[in-house]
Amino acid sequence: MPESVRFGDPYFSLDGGLDETRHVFLSGNGLPARFAPGFRIAETGFGTGLNLLAAWDAWRAAGVAGPLRYTAFEAFPMAPADMARAHAAFPALAALSAALLAGFDGLRFSAADLELTVVPGDARATLPGWDGVANAWFLDGFAPARNPELWEDGLIVAIAARTAPDGTCATYTAAGHVRRALAAAGFAVDRRPGFGRKRHMTVGLRTP
Repeated sequence: MPESVRFGDPYFSLDGGLDETRHVFLSGNGLPARFAPGFRIAETGFGTGLNLLAAWDAWRAAGVAGPLRYTAFEAFPMAPADMARAHAAFPALAALSAALLAGFDGLRFSAADLELTVVPGDARATLPGWDGVANAWFLDGFAPARNPELWEDGLIVAIAARTAPDGTCATYTAAGHVRRALAAAGFAVDRRPGFGRKRHMTVGLRTP
């Protein structure tokens, strides 16, 4: 189980990281049902890359034409060797992990069915200048109490501004200030059952 020394928080759930990703970030965003050609996912906190692998796996299984476009904002990139060690816990993703790590330079990866861009640096500085837009957001910074920078109101406003009409977001946290910030930024917010030991999680739908 990889844990951030900087934030004192694990990178994924002790109850099962892949199952958590599928429950929170895929199902929370209505995926894979919403997948369509040109679909775009953006993520705050790339971490081990587990969410990317799970989304890529679901994309392949859905058989959608063209590449999934995935952008992640990461201030503290993990070394490839550490990513490989983290991925070893999920043998179902071994082939995708090997393909990713063989061709990933830390910033970009390209395959027939995936276009990945990792934007390094503090998301509060980099995300507002991003000229992209996402159909789904994976809000996956460390816990708000430990990594409050990735949950600031201003960053949530920037995320909402870069969400496609009828776009969605999902996060494992149900912290009240996060839900209020999402609602104030223009998301219709819903609290749903969380994964494992977490009672609740949060999802949002971008409203006009």
